[in-house]
This record gives sequence, C-alpha cells and structure tokens, in this order.
Amino acid sequence: MPSKIAEYGKLVRLSHTLFALPFALASMFVASGGLPDIEIFLLILACMFTARNGAMAFNRLVDAKFDALNPRTAARHIPVGKISKRNALLFIIANGLAFVFFAWLLNPFAFYCSLPLFLFLLSYSLWKRFSCLSHFMLGIAIGLSPLGAWIAVEGHPTLFPVALGIILALWMAGFDIIYASQDIEADKKLGLHSIPAKFGVQKSMFIALLCHIAMLGFAIFTGFWWDLGLPWQAALSVIALVLLYIHLFRKSNDLDAVNRDFFLANIAVSFLVMLGLGAWVFIGDLNAFVP
Repeated sequence: MPSKIAEYGKLVRLSHTLFALPFALASMFVASGGLPDIEIFLLILACMFTARNGAMAFNRLVDAKFDALNPRTAARHIPVGKISKRNALLFIIANGLAFVFFAWLLNPFAFYCSLPLFLFLLSYSLWKRFSCLSHFMLGIAIGLSPLGAWIAVEGHPTLFPVALGIILALWMAGFDIIYASQDIEADKKLGLHSIPAKFGVQKSMFIALLCHIAMLGFAIFTGFWWDLGLPWQAALSVIALVLLYIHLFRKSNDLDAVNRDFFLANIAVSFLVMLGLGAWVFIGDLNAFVP
C-alpha cells in the first residue's frame, strides 16, 4: 500500500505543489492578519492538495496517448501501465469529491464555487489541442489559488488576492513556455499547440522573459497600490536578481539545465513572495490596509 500511494504521488508530481502553495499561504496570512484558526489552515491545505491532485491526474489521463508517443514522457505511469486509466479516473473523482467537501466545511461561498472551479482546473489540460495560449490557461488555473485561500478565510472575493493571482499566473505562464521547449518536435508531430512549437526556442524564451518582466512590473505596482512596505520591496529585489540571472546571465543553453534552473527559481520566487507578505503582515501595520 505505501508503494502504491508513492506511485500516485509521482503521478501528480507532488513536488510541484511548492509553486502555488506559498502564494496561497501569503494570501491567507493577509486575509487573516496573521495565522488563521488551525481548522481553516488545514482545510486550505486540503483544498490545495485535492484540487491539484485532481487536475494533475486528469492531465496525465487525457494526455496518456500523447505521452506514450513522446520519448520524454513515454515512461509515465499510465502509458507504461503502473496506474490504469480506470484507477486514474477514480483518483480524479475521489479528489474532486474531497475538494467539494472541504470547501463545504469552509463557508457557503467556497462551497458554491468549488465544483465549477474544479472543472475549470481540469479544463486547462485540453487547451493545447487547439491553442498555444494553453500556457496562459495553466497560469490562470494556478493563479486562482491566492483567491481561493482568501475566500477560505473571508468568505468572499476581493481585489488583493486577484492581484496576487495575476503575479502568479504571469510567472507560471512564462515558466510553462520554457518547460514546453523540451517537447517542440513531439508537439509538432502530434499536432499539439505550444508557443515553442509555433515560434521556436529563441522567440519562446523572449516571450517567457516578457511574461516575467510583466510579472515583476505588476508586483511592483501591487506593492505601491496596497502600500506593502519594505518587506515586499526586499522580496521583489531578490526576485529581480533571480530573473536577471536566469534569463540573461546564465551561461548554459542546454534545455535540461534551463528547465532545472527554472524549477529552482519557481520555488525561490514563490517562497520570496510568501516571506515578503508574511513579514509585512507580522511586523507591519495592517490597520490601514484596504484589500
């Protein structure tokens, strides 16, 4: 049984949860003015866990036939039979039902939004069949996590977590464009749409850079608009240095090295955002904050 659980963990790439979770926790800190009740905190984690499990497993299920024909992905769990399509579907349904249940425990608004949101999260996997904008759909799907965490605490939406979501969406879209550069030939052969397959590696790297410049610019605007203070400015300064290194000063052009570096940068940026907002919340003055 433990080995089977580990296989499902590998199926949904649990390590990638580190991309969106810190943004969600940062939103939670601000909404709560610090730490929320332990019950809300655990329910937010449960919602993040089940929503991502379902979306990632759906991606693996509907892409199984493409994965089997792509040398990079041919050894994934469903193509090689480690996990059957039937079991993957049951896993998706179980996580969807759990997500809706946990949202029901949070508050009425979260519950009403839960099923449409879960279905939307599943839908991003289908976009690359007809549009190279699939990278931005992935960004939007992941970028909804700060808004979800805010609703979990406050019971209603507002603009501040939307701003955090835009920052996250731009960052993830740029990362996904770079990640997709590994599959240019396979995407062309299989008739799948991606920005690298459409524009080539060089232009795609430039588009990813534009996404990340836009992300940083919007993050600076967010800091000034909501007066997030020195902790946020310090976090953005480090993020800017990370972007400069990754996009302009790194020496290797090897795609595997590029993707490895961006994976680490993803984690760094997410935690810097969480630390910047967390420090502002815990040492700053929230009295004048209007979300």
